[in-house]
Amino acid sequence: MATVPLPTAYGEFEAHAFECASRFVYLALVKGTIGTEGPVLTRLHSECLTGDALGSLRCDCGTQLRLALRTIAAEGRGVLVYATGHEGRGAGLIDKLRAYVEQDSGADTLDANLRLGLPVDSRTYDHAAAVLAMLGVGSVRLLTNNPAKVSGLEAAGIRVAQVEPIPTAAHSRNHRYLATKERRLDHHQPAGAKLNGASAEVADVSALLGRIRPHRDRPHVVLKYAQTLDGRIATASGDSKWISGEGERSISHALRAACDGVLVGIGTVEQDDPRLTVRMVPGASPVRFVLDSTLRISPSAQILDEDASTIVLTTERSALDRREALRACQVGVRILPAGPGGVDIAAALEVLHCGGVRSLLVEGGAKVITSILAAGFADRVIVGMAPTIIGAGTEAVGDLGSARIADGVRLTNRCLHAMADDLLVAWDVERQA
Repeated sequence: MATVPLPTAYGEFEAHAFECASRFVYLALVKGTIGTEGPVLTRLHSECLTGDALGSLRCDCGTQLRLALRTIAAEGRGVLVYATGHEGRGAGLIDKLRAYVEQDSGADTLDANLRLGLPVDSRTYDHAAAVLAMLGVGSVRLLTNNPAKVSGLEAAGIRVAQVEPIPTAAHSRNHRYLATKERRLDHHQPAGAKLNGASAEVADVSALLGRIRPHRDRPHVVLKYAQTLDGRIATASGDSKWISGEGERSISHALRAACDGVLVGIGTVEQDDPRLTVRMVPGASPVRFVLDSTLRISPSAQILDEDASTIVLTTERSALDRREALRACQVGVRILPAGPGGVDIAAALEVLHCGGVRSLLVEGGAKVITSILAAGFADRVIVGMAPTIIGAGTEAVGDLGSARIADGVRLTNRCLHAMADDLLVAWDVERQA
């Protein structure tokens, strides 16, 4: 029906619009010359308004869409077929949302449809095959985890010469959904490989993250830090880059992708200037939170960039003009009560919970980690240990007032993973009476 150049964040594609007999419009985004030179790198993407356009974390669709476009653009030759009418595995938007209600009541993604009297999957792939055929594509390297798309295209006359899986870093809100697709629909490891001692491009970090425990007035809090073998997170001069290896750092990015929010103190922002986004694995970046009681944060700090949302938690001690300057840059500012060391931690966690944050990754610094442990708000501790000894330096945890060993924070349910020369160890924090 129409062909037009479409510039995107991944480069320019040629967009071809096809109207099907069903009246649905399929859009093919083409990169390079695809009618010759063997199998074409292809993504057949099922429409998902909530994931693709709104960034919903209940599924992996939006992340897969962006990853596929980036992969095709990097190769310089390929096609993405966007299949409308596939919303909710063919159920439609309203019934997909109704199925979400059933999932919130305990059903998995398949049984939710069955409870509503809907088929598990009513999608067909003959229209997508017809689109590919009209573009001159007869053989594809298919970017998918779904075997049904492979068999559907082949039944309609498109040869699938190779399947290239497209796993993404799971979020705590969609990990069960991805596990169900793998277990009951035979999808190829949609959340990546299990942590088993080998370094994978995308790793399933659910074992490290543990079970997300709901709380009435605060998020589930996971403390994560990397340290040397002698327990330092920085040298005496403050240098902390890089304590751990690249593999361990990719796991940290996957943990960010699994959580609703990531939190640090202003000291970490000033010392390390972190971005706290998800870059080393395909996944969604969490909302970034900074504890900064007087708004010392620099306007040029990387944590304020446009790659993810940022909210600064401050107190009445901060200057009004600094608050307004941040808000003018679309940075959230929340005024909270002051605590002994700056922003009151309990008040901060309550505000996050009220804002919909159910899982929070805390990445430092030592003052924030110590405050959360001392207040009894930590649910999980994940420590990356590097094979380095530096002697004097900054400790991850300060004084907790433990006069006896028995007074210390007790950890249970150990999970251990080796990543090259680094070790990753995670525990639940034992609840004290």
